[in-house]
Amino acid sequence: MKQLLLDIGREGPRRFENFVVGANEALVAALHEVALAGSGPLYLWGPTQSGRTHLLEACGALAIEAGRRVTRWPAPTGEDAAIELLLVDDVHQLADADQIALFNAFNHLAAAGHSLVLTGPMAPRDLPLREDLRTRVGQCVVFELQALDDDHRRAILKHLAERRCIRLDDDVLNFLLRHGRRDLPSLLSVFEALDKASLEHQRPITLPLLRQLMQAGLDLSA
Repeated sequence: MKQLLLDIGREGPRRFENFVVGANEALVAALHEVALAGSGPLYLWGPTQSGRTHLLEACGALAIEAGRRVTRWPAPTGEDAAIELLLVDDVHQLADADQIALFNAFNHLAAAGHSLVLTGPMAPRDLPLREDLRTRVGQCVVFELQALDDDHRRAILKHLAERRCIRLDDDVLNFLLRHGRRDLPSLLSVFEALDKASLEHQRPITLPLLRQLMQAGLDLSA
């Protein structure tokens, strides 16, 4: 599997081509199959900011490029038969009426040989859903998104810096990963602060600039 890079905020549309695969090769391959061949249903789960929505949208974009009819939940009433791929983000947030409708959509899509991809923040057994719908989700092909390691985090930040024509010293990256929060949203927040300070002060992003920001109140552990 080709190494792919993550879409970061304003950096572009959510596609497979700009996602860091990491240890999620099997998941990405399964989503390609759902998009192109109509397999499924599939449920992927992971914490907030783990890439669930990115992958859901990438799956939908690839299916549309392949000429398939794709709909994001909620599906138009009575139009299940016209849908070839239904995408449901944050299934745990569905109201009771939507849960009933989604349960029915499961049946209609399965009978028509069409596909369904759902996302959520937890394993199927822990979803706060009606028992019948939770059981249906548990019968999907289930993938847990695997967290990125430090090498992937480093690659993302370096890639983002390169796209902005910024030099990002290794000692800055090492300091962030050693002393700050290592989840991706926190790292990106610090990077944005460094980028802004670099532009304002016309200085490169270096360890002294990072320490200056920390003295001014930037909290790496927040």
